[in-house]
Amino acid sequence: WTAMITGYSKAQHEHGYSVEALKLFWQMQQQSLKPGKITFISVLKACSSLAALEQGKQIHHHIIRNGFEHDAFVGSALIDMYSKCGSIKHARQVFDNMPNRDVVSWNAM
Repeated sequence: WTAMITGYSKAQHEHGYSVEALKLFWQMQQQSLKPGKITFISVLKACSSLAALEQGKQIHHHIIRNGFEHDAFVGSALIDMYSKCGSIKHARQVFDNMPNRDVVSWNAM
């Protein structure tokens, strides 16, 4: 699942691939499979390329439920997604709530 979602999300020049990445993520959820941080990072990238803010917010809730909200890489992906979707307020909230900020999170903000 993660390999397919990552592959689709990296094919950014085609919005259809980002849509496929999101579809796969939701299918994965329907099968009650627990995503890992790489899955979340990849699906957030797909949201960013589509400016899919509402789906990004839903995925953010899944990140919290799965205990990845304090991961620096996932946090940076959230900041990037919110920023690219035009929600600087949400990006800043994620940034402010990060317990450990690194160069990647500072650059994303």
